[in-house]
Amino acid sequence: MAANPSPAPYRQAPMLHPVQIAAFPGLRALAWSNDVLYASRGYSLLRARIQTHSDIRWEPAGTYRPNFPRTFTSSFRLTARLFRDGFHALAVLHSGHLIGAIPHVIVTLKPGEADFLPSHHVLRGTRPLHFAVTPNDHVFWGEYFDNPRRDEVHIYVSTDKGGYWEVAHTFAKGAIRHVHNIVYDEFENCLWILTGDNGSECRILRASCDFKTMDEVLSGNQQTRSAALVPTRGALYFSSDTPLENNYVYRLDRGGNVTRVTNLESSSIYGCRVGDAIFFSTMVEPSAVNPTRSVFLYGSAEGADWYKLAHWNKDPWPMKFLQYGNAFLPDGRNIAGLLAVTTIAVAPGDLETSLWRL
Repeated sequence: MAANPSPAPYRQAPMLHPVQIAAFPGLRALAWSNDVLYASRGYSLLRARIQTHSDIRWEPAGTYRPNFPRTFTSSFRLTARLFRDGFHALAVLHSGHLIGAIPHVIVTLKPGEADFLPSHHVLRGTRPLHFAVTPNDHVFWGEYFDNPRRDEVHIYVSTDKGGYWEVAHTFAKGAIRHVHNIVYDEFENCLWILTGDNGSECRILRASCDFKTMDEVLSGNQQTRSAALVPTRGALYFSSDTPLENNYVYRLDRGGNVTRVTNLESSSIYGCRVGDAIFFSTMVEPSAVNPTRSVFLYGSAEGADWYKLAHWNKDPWPMKFLQYGNAFLPDGRNIAGLLAVTTIAVAPGDLETSLWRL
């Protein structure tokens, strides 16, 4: 598909130079698996192997068959936004199994099959925000629900490729509100766990992949309230996610030293890496401190100098019901040399995936 003009470009970063090369309306990018990008259209999953940047072809990867009400609501853009339809996270296993998060259900697709089947019903909250996959195909996700009483919160694991889920770790009652993200770190072979939302509930934890050890690395304030963390060989980069204070991107080196590397316009809940380049997006979550009505994409070629690369304006639909403006950045390992960005609740570009050559 021919590329649309790049939305609101800024002064380009040395060695980065992102150029939008394609746009796919109605697709949500979910995860990379090396040079294969997985994206969903409602409850249908597609994939494209990025062999050349000029010939991107999508093919079916699997389907989940919801009940009639969700079949109907997912067919229309605004009702799909209203009811939070479709896939929200995806894990691609080395075995070829696919594990997805849809409203209230974790679903699994075995290699060679066409239909996702339920493997776990989410009883608290709607769905996890992310999956983490270790090299031995153990898959983790953390509970994300409102939790006003600060009940205990579980992290689940499947060691049989999504067939059965058990509790890997439990945060005691009153410890945290919920889990924002779990990220596998290939450089230290560990898991990073991000929790929120207030005071000591805001934690960045390092856990062994078997959860026999867990150490608190950062905690205690709104700047350690994070939902996006990107490991690199020399450091970890994470963004803050707070409506109560200004937001920033931080560099946490492997020795435990923290440096603020750039400011952000508002809360940030998505980040990714493409080669050595690192990216974070922001969302429209207006507050007295963060009043912006635009979604921003930030990037750095090597983690030192940071630039605003693009922005999108919030559409007119109410955020309470039809979602905050946001730019989703897919999980997974990406060797394709392209950045994938899915924008939602913006105009133009609502529920559209764009691909950017670096």
